[in-house]
Amino acid sequence: MGRSFIHYLKCVGTGAKHNRDLEYEEMYDAMKQMLEGSASPAQTAAFLLGWRLKPETTEEFRAALRAIDDVSHKIPVDNGLELGYPFDGKADNPYIFPLAAKMVEPFGTTIVVSGGALQPAKGGATVKDVAEAVELPKNVCFLERSRYCPKLAGLTAVRNELGLRTGLNTIERLPGISGCDTALIGVFHKPYVKKYIEIFGERYRRLLIVKGNEGTPEIFGKCRLWLHEEGRLEEHLLDPARFGIDYRKSFDRIDHEEGIRMLQKPSEGLRQIARLNAAVWLFAKGRCPTIEAGWEMLGQ
Repeated sequence: MGRSFIHYLKCVGTGAKHNRDLEYEEMYDAMKQMLEGSASPAQTAAFLLGWRLKPETTEEFRAALRAIDDVSHKIPVDNGLELGYPFDGKADNPYIFPLAAKMVEPFGTTIVVSGGALQPAKGGATVKDVAEAVELPKNVCFLERSRYCPKLAGLTAVRNELGLRTGLNTIERLPGISGCDTALIGVFHKPYVKKYIEIFGERYRRLLIVKGNEGTPEIFGKCRLWLHEEGRLEEHLLDPARFGIDYRKSFDRIDHEEGIRMLQKPSEGLRQIARLNAAVWLFAKGRCPTIEAGWEMLGQ
């Protein structure tokens, strides 16, 4: 048991009157102790739960992310676009990044996705499941967390035993180890747009935040997008119907096998959804001035 860690537990676990936000260096040290194993599994679980309930601050997120950065292996990728997927799986629609990646390959864009063991609390198929089940296009770089950050992967058991979302669910999506200057990340709620910009904005030249399917950066229906670049924020409304797409988004859970079958034998509607996402990627990378222009480029 880490006795010095008890100080951090008191910051998040002594009730509303006595809890307090951690200073940057305190949070960095707390995260470092959890990653290194100086904090016991029970202490780690208690802290993650208390931190979630306190709740987390942007400064704490940034400090925790720096601690993770310090123990992550860098894997540089040229001309990469990093897609930030949740590690707690996807259950209502198939992943479409393998389909869309093929479409942007002629434009010299490498799609970077990271994944690992399933984390709480949604359940469903993970990026790792897809990477192991299908042959990915040559321009997809899949990064396995147990290799690029084994210490963070090592917290999987205690997180699954806890069985709840924690602050790690927020910051693990974009590890930033590939040196990409552009990234996409999905968001459930609009207030997180500001938070994601504060956490990740300085790490990328262009950061596109998408109110996508199941909190992923994938678009299956009408949604909003926010582009952050050089301190400016642009909001866009995207409606697949404007592109002649009539895809009926599922609201029922599909199992992993069905999702893979849909990828291997995609319907025309799913192909068109993939094309729309590919157009968004080209726009994000600055290959075209608008999403509409990207759509036209992909049709040529």
